[in-house]
Amino acid sequence: MSRRLHVVVPGSLEQRTGGYMYDARMVRGLCELGWQVEVHNLVGAFPDADADARRSLTSTLAGIPAGARVVIDGLAMGGLPEPVWAEHARLRILALVHHPLADETGLDEGRRARFVTLERNALAGCAGVLVTSEFTACRLEAFGVEPTCVRAVRPGTDRARPALGPGSDAAPALLCVASLIPRKGQHLLVHALSRLRDLPWTCVCAGSFDLVPDYAVMVRELTQETGLGERVQFPGECEPDHLDDLYDHASLFVLPSQYEGYGMALADALARGLPVVSTTGGAIPYTVPGDASVLVPPGDDAALGEALRCLLADGTGAGRRAELARAARRHAEELPDWAQATQAFADALLELTPDGDV
Repeated sequence: MSRRLHVVVPGSLEQRTGGYMYDARMVRGLCELGWQVEVHNLVGAFPDADADARRSLTSTLAGIPAGARVVIDGLAMGGLPEPVWAEHARLRILALVHHPLADETGLDEGRRARFVTLERNALAGCAGVLVTSEFTACRLEAFGVEPTCVRAVRPGTDRARPALGPGSDAAPALLCVASLIPRKGQHLLVHALSRLRDLPWTCVCAGSFDLVPDYAVMVRELTQETGLGERVQFPGECEPDHLDDLYDHASLFVLPSQYEGYGMALADALARGLPVVSTTGGAIPYTVPGDASVLVPPGDDAALGEALRCLLADGTGAGRRAELARAARRHAEELPDWAQATQAFADALLELTPDGDV
């Protein structure tokens, strides 16, 4: 039986952030399951919606046939409750929330409060909500969403061979994969690494400079100012083959995020058997098992530095990394692949908007 779905996203679905990659993989997987999926790419600025964004979402929803299933990415929906409410009785609208807009790092209190109000109102106009972790599902209770209306569908993870590392004679290689934005905390990593000049290591921070350009410039300037320009590389956004090579060359994975709604890059690191150093921000402790990682409080670059020092120290560091790597490989076997994740997503769609519920 063929089923239809409309997916509404801000901008192109080809953007290489975790949220967009999740959306794109779900669209592809649903098509492989026999669903007919139409993607609607909105124009305008999000999540601080401008007039173009408002017009785009309004006209897009108005053009979708009555009774249709519609999934709106939370980045587009969270700041625009009015178009959702205008069509909520005519369409079966579901929100896809990667993390609440108000949980983004760097918001002033006024902007944060505004996002809470707008997103609460937008979610109230939806038939249900899809999220990427149980942590985010629980988080939505604060937005007045009934737990029975929420389904958590974890991202899939591509199977990969264990990372080979940089070689026995090379310095340990650190890898951070994340767009350069304040929430990902690359400036904290630079401060942490500046405390480890006495140890051998190299670091690659792979991720887009384009989402928050001022922050990306600041982080790279900070790297030069702290004298780490020769040891920390910023290749920008990498194509999949290049990213695979970076993972394969790494000794450990580090992500100093202030907050994650899931953390797909963390799961990718586990899939390659890499030890993980990250934080307790958001869903990270639910994504990364404790025996495969060292987690520190978010925003604490001193604690981050100490965690890295323990894993880079001469003599004991290699043994500790190997212990974490073994645990990472064990847990990698339990991660859902994308076929399993897509089937779970399809099941959630049907549970929240049953076929006869038109």
